[in-house]
Amino acid sequence: MPTLIATFALFGIVMTAMAVGLIFRGKSLRGSCGGIGESCGCSARKRRACVASQHAEG
Repeated sequence: MPTLIATFALFGIVMTAMAVGLIFRGKSLRGSCGGIGESCGCSARKRRACVASQHAEG
């Protein structure tokens, strides 16, 4: 049981450190096609499909 608690604590510390690092770097998250960031790593055809699906949802 102590090992399980230590494991969860370690994961929590690592996740917190990654979140703080992301906040201080000031970069936005980037996904593949249709993600939050501005760059899109797919073809123009897929980009158009992503944009069309985003407009249909919201």
